Amino acid sequence: MERADFLVIGGGIAGLSAAARLVRHGKVIVLEGEEGLGYHSSGRSVSFSHYGIGNTAVRALTAHSRPFFEAQPEGFCNTPIARPFATLYFGGEDDLAALAKLETAMTAFAATIGGVGPEEMTRLCPVLRDPARGVYDPTGLKLDADALLQSYARQVRTEGGEIRTGARIGRIERRNANWVINESCETPILVNAAGAWGDEVAALAGVDPLGLAPKRRTIIVVDPPAGMDAAAWPFVHSAAGDFYMLPEAGQLLVSPVDEVPAEPGDAQPDDYDIAYAADRLEHYTTLKVSRIAHRWAGLRTFTADRTPTAGFAPDAPGFFWLVGQGGYGLQTAPAMAEIVEALVTGAAWPVPGVEPAQIQPERLLNRPETC
Repeated sequence: MERADFLVIGGGIAGLSAAARLVRHGKVIVLEGEEGLGYHSSGRSVSFSHYGIGNTAVRALTAHSRPFFEAQPEGFCNTPIARPFATLYFGGEDDLAALAKLETAMTAFAATIGGVGPEEMTRLCPVLRDPARGVYDPTGLKLDADALLQSYARQVRTEGGEIRTGARIGRIERRNANWVINESCETPILVNAAGAWGDEVAALAGVDPLGLAPKRRTIIVVDPPAGMDAAAWPFVHSAAGDFYMLPEAGQLLVSPVDEVPAEPGDAQPDDYDIAYAADRLEHYTTLKVSRIAHRWAGLRTFTADRTPTAGFAPDAPGFFWLVGQGGYGLQTAPAMAEIVEALVTGAAWPVPGVEPAQIQPERLLNRPETC
């Protein structure tokens, strides 16, 4: 029986970033069921850091993670893991109240964020159709998801940890104050970072589920009009929450911001959602979709209060939840990894603006699902 001080189930951004902190304190083994890292969620994300999504806790986690991206640790990656990329929320007359509320929430975290009018929005993104008001965030960052995943993995391995892909979990048993996985390895601390499979892992361990809700998100890729340079456009979002678009590699990534309930698995784009993404693009902009170059879907898994969760299960000693990152996993990973390290080692709480009770799993037990 192989022994580890910490065993992490899940090789997405949550599991790998946590493992990179825990490996400083003992032997770490990461088990990933797929053959590649970040296959279902992290690797299919548009990989952005901005203050327009999530609640106050998510924004505070985002703010705490920013220094990691803006001045990446020495030796972490030989290429930049983030680059400046502004965001713009826009809407019509019916969206003014929602935009005002969003502006208040966002400006609490960056003084340079502010409201903009139609003329400025048209300058920033000339294809927007009749926008009345917007909120502009020049502090946004485009993150390199693959660089982050591989750099965290390299850090784990460099410091003596192991990452095993294709390692499906079939059995988890509590035995002699340890968790025994697949009758092959044991650990006193089992970190459940299994994303959409988080509740299934808990069931294998006999731990009460948190009521996680996996949801499918669709992306299509289209070409900008011939002769139009879209590279400087911001990442634009509708205030109604049914459209976003950003330029990447000479093309445009477009999503209807769908959240379709889905079973854990290899998410595939649905024909209706693909068509709806094209419809939203033509509704909010003057662009016409003549060809969809590529399409994909990924899973985003939420807790009932849509706040990432980290902490020991109150009903199972040594079972540590690290789940519910939703669409914020990449932009909050550094902060969440620090929280994992602090809770596991007993160190001081590391993230100002967030209370432990907002993150720990007790808040989710015995409450109705509201995702």
